[in-house]
Amino acid sequence: MPGNAFSFARPEQPSPLTWGWGRWASVGCWKSDAQRTGGGNNRLVKIVTDSTADIPEKLAAELGITIVPCNVHFGLETYRDGIELSKAEFYTRLKTSSTLPTTSAPAAGLFEATYRELASETDQILSIHLASAFSAIYNSAYLGAEAVSDVEIALIDSGQASMGLGWLVIAAARAAQAGRSLAQIVALVEDMMPRVRLFAALDTLEYLRKGGRVGKTVAVLGTLLDIKPLIEVRDSAVLPLERVRTRRRSIQRLIELAAELGPLEELAVLHSNAPQKARRLAEEISFLHPLERIQIAEVGVIIGTHAGPNALGVACVVACCPYRNSGD
Repeated sequence: MPGNAFSFARPEQPSPLTWGWGRWASVGCWKSDAQRTGGGNNRLVKIVTDSTADIPEKLAAELGITIVPCNVHFGLETYRDGIELSKAEFYTRLKTSSTLPTTSAPAAGLFEATYRELASETDQILSIHLASAFSAIYNSAYLGAEAVSDVEIALIDSGQASMGLGWLVIAAARAAQAGRSLAQIVALVEDMMPRVRLFAALDTLEYLRKGGRVGKTVAVLGTLLDIKPLIEVRDSAVLPLERVRTRRRSIQRLIELAAELGPLEELAVLHSNAPQKARRLAEEISFLHPLERIQIAEVGVIIGTHAGPNALGVACVVACCPYRNSGD
C-alpha cells in the first residue's frame, strides 16, 4: 500500500489511484509560491462527505462537516436526502411503497459549488465518500473537484457505507479541528480504513425480495421460520455472513461479532427506524466501549432500502493498539 504516494499537484491525467480498501486522488490547484515555501496561511482543512455517511446531525455540526445530499427517488418523485426527505419520512414511504426507492449521486455541479463556497474559508479540502462500487457519488465529486482551480482538494473512496464511512469522516474532522495538515489527515484516514467494520442484522427478508436479491419462496420461509440474515459491509462489498433464528439471537451475534474484533477505538449502534431497540443494544454492548462514547445513528437510504425497517447494526473501528481506547 503506497502510504507516501499522496500528491499535492494537479495530476496530468484525472485517473484516481486504486489501492487496498479504497482509492484516493489529489485534484487540487497547483501550489502557489507561498505554499511551496511553506508561507501559506494556516486556515483549517475543511471536510466534506455525502449524506450516506449517516453521521448524527448534532455531531456533524459540532465538527464542521459539510454534507452534500444525495437524491432519493420514489417513482417519479425526487427528494434531496436529509433536506426534502427526513429519515422518518423515508421509512414511512418505504413501508407503503410497492417498489423500492432508488438513489442517485449529487450532480457534479453541486460538488463544484460546495468546494467553491468552502474555498473562501480554506486552501485545502478533503472529500470522503461512499464506496464507489455502490454509487457514482465519488465520480461526481471527482468531476466537481476538477472544475475548481483555486483550492486544493483531495478525494477518498472509503470502501464503506453508513457509519463505516461516518467514522472516517469524523476522525478527519477532529484532526482538522486540531490543526492537522491535509497530508496528515489523509494518512490518518488511510490508517483507519482497514480497521473499520460494519455488521448488520436484518429483521425481514421482504425488502431483499423486493430488490430481487432473494426469491419470494425464500422470503416467505424466512418469515415463517423467523430467520434473520446478518451481513457485513467491507472492502466495497456487502457480504452475507450467516442466517440465524430469532431476533434475540441476531442481536447476540452482532455483539459477538463486535467482541471478536478486540479492543475498539470507536463504536456506533445503527438502526433503521428502531431507536428504542438501538438504545437497548447500546446498553448491552457497552461492556466493549463506554456507553457515553457510543454513537447511535439511524441508517439512511443506502442500507435502509434493502434492510428495511427495524434492522440493527454496529459500526466499529478496531483499536490500532490495545490501549488506544483507554481514555488517554
